[in-house]
Amino acid sequence: MAGRRLSRSGWAAGAGTAGAVMLAALLAACGSSGSYGSGGSGGSGSQGGTGSVTSPAPAGGGARATTVTVRMTEYKVGLSAKTFKAGDYTFVATNDGHTLHSLEIQGQGSDVRLPEGLRPGQSGQVRVVLKDGTYHLFCPVDQHRELGMRTDITVGGAGGTSPVTPSATHSSGGGY
Repeated sequence: MAGRRLSRSGWAAGAGTAGAVMLAALLAACGSSGSYGSGGSGGSGSQGGTGSVTSPAPAGGGARATTVTVRMTEYKVGLSAKTFKAGDYTFVATNDGHTLHSLEIQGQGSDVRLPEGLRPGQSGQVRVVLKDGTYHLFCPVDQHRELGMRTDITVGGAGGTSPVTPSATHSSGGGY
């Protein structure tokens, strides 16, 4: 700062601006991290166990979606539908278990998931446009997928849902 001198009021104004910028950055960092953390008891503090989370609607999704209920417990995924036709779907996942769970759907170029994990008693929605083919629905928290929290569905054709038997050699990576 050669030849330049700040008065106290100039320093305070500069510090106030820097503090506001730091506060804004800190608040932004406190938002959702996209990580589900541990599959422990599901939360801390005084937050209740009920509530909901929602994923954004798929692009071009102006049509009315078919709703499918997904019940999640340790370590099972149950669906209300047995057959699926191509189209827009809303999967409404409810955590009926005792630990943190979530829902991810992969297949035919789609990979969607709840924006955050579900504590016991919480529900959330995932919207996806299903095309003909096979999709994998599973819980991405910790090793829940490998413990049996997964099922496959076939869209179109003569398929339906088919439970997947856990396999010791199958590893999805991306678990939480």
